[in-house]
Amino acid sequence: MNKYDYLVVGAGLYGAVFAQQAKEKSKKVLVIDKRPNIAGNVYTEEIEGINVHKYGAHIFHTNNKKVWDYITRFAEFNRFTNSPVANYHGELYSLPFNMYTFNKMWGVVTPEEAEAKIEEQKKESGITEPKNLEEQAISLVGKDIYEKLVKGYTEKQWGRPCDQLPSFIIKRLPVRLTFDNNYFNALYQGIPVGGYTKMVENLLNGIEVRLGVDYLEKKEELDALAETVIYTGPIDAYFDYKLGTLEYRSVRFETELLDKPNFQGNAAVNYTDAETPWTRIIEHKWFEFGKDNDGNDLPKTVISREYSSEWKPGDEPYYPVNDEKNEKLYEEYKKLAEKEKNIIFGGRLGEYKYYDMDAVIACALDRANKCIK
Repeated sequence: MNKYDYLVVGAGLYGAVFAQQAKEKSKKVLVIDKRPNIAGNVYTEEIEGINVHKYGAHIFHTNNKKVWDYITRFAEFNRFTNSPVANYHGELYSLPFNMYTFNKMWGVVTPEEAEAKIEEQKKESGITEPKNLEEQAISLVGKDIYEKLVKGYTEKQWGRPCDQLPSFIIKRLPVRLTFDNNYFNALYQGIPVGGYTKMVENLLNGIEVRLGVDYLEKKEELDALAETVIYTGPIDAYFDYKLGTLEYRSVRFETELLDKPNFQGNAAVNYTDAETPWTRIIEHKWFEFGKDNDGNDLPKTVISREYSSEWKPGDEPYYPVNDEKNEKLYEEYKKLAEKEKNIIFGGRLGEYKYYDMDAVIACALDRANKCIK
């Protein structure tokens, strides 16, 4: 007899949601994670009264009411609106691209003037069918904005020239002929009050969790404990990389506690020139205190500089490189995964997919609904 119905490998969002659903249906669940903490990449730790996003900024946003109704059972969300600022050699621009951006760049005042300027620059470049990210960006926002606000940032982020990157990457970026600088077109958005770790703690309430346990090192012993395994680690690692290694981009953070109440006055400032080595600076307190003076009541602030890098084994994998070569390799691993008995592969690493948080939750809920009887 197995001691547990489900062994969940990974205490991130996917694993925590699946475990919570299983427990709700009176199943016995064990959650393990090789890290010393729960919450995966949404882990937040408190420093000087500030919830610091240890693995990069996570802003929850969704149009999925079912997901919103579900996750707000486990956390109260504030009203944070993501409005980043772009810094190009000391010139500051509003993001995402909107009328404030176009006014600062060209002095245009009306949407008509902005549209005409973009059209003029698109025509000058002679692009009809965009074949890569560079051409797609110029046809969306014109050459000036591409040169100042897209090129340097994107090449730092992906470690490849823009003309060698697929056009679909830039299509996610909003371009608006209004004065709306809310980055996400989402009905529901915000940050959990008290941080994400507290939210995941609430999801895992009453469930046995063992930390510092490497599943792949003790696979046989752990598999014997449960009827079904939910695996949220890297799919290629599960198969000991026997078909090759899937590629990722990784991110390195330099986090500092500063003896001042306010460093940059905004949660996120992107550095879009090629010369600045970091891609952006996050000032964590502004995720929770908004743009008023509340945060200035805290005498200190915490900032993180983000550096994008090519992933190598041992690094934290962040963004899958979803090009043709990697997608082909993933499909081969997926075929192997489908042959495995009593194991479900899920989440960002298990499915080699760039997932927003709401999509991870929706997917875990859907899988749990289909599997747990």
